[in-house]
Amino acid sequence: QVQLVESGGGLVQAGGSLRLSCAASGRTFSQYTMAWFRQAPGKEREFVAAISWSGGTTIYSDSVKGRFSVSRDNAKNTVYLQMNSLKPEDTAVYYCAARDRSALSKSTTWYDFGGQGTQVTVSS
Repeated sequence: QVQLVESGGGLVQAGGSLRLSCAASGRTFSQYTMAWFRQAPGKEREFVAAISWSGGTTIYSDSVKGRFSVSRDNAKNTVYLQMNSLKPEDTAVYYCAARDRSALSKSTTWYDFGGQGTQVTVSS
């Protein structure tokens, strides 16, 4: 099972940007479909974005489409989430997740989660 470590969160003003990183262990990272989810206080974990093993296919939730961009660098075993035009409602703990050789999905039960997450706080 791949091990995941998220980083890059912080406090930013509305309209600002952040780039999250998720470093994965294992020599088969390039075979994994990767995804980002988030969980705000008192709310369920929700899908944000996912990227295929090659990076050629991506999907987004409607709430972040056009503002967030997911990418990956298989040589560095890392997946990124570029977040622009941030809003206070983007405040949450962000988690990355993985599934070996799979189709993309927006379901939280589809993926394996392994990291502690990284806190993103957007002030108004």
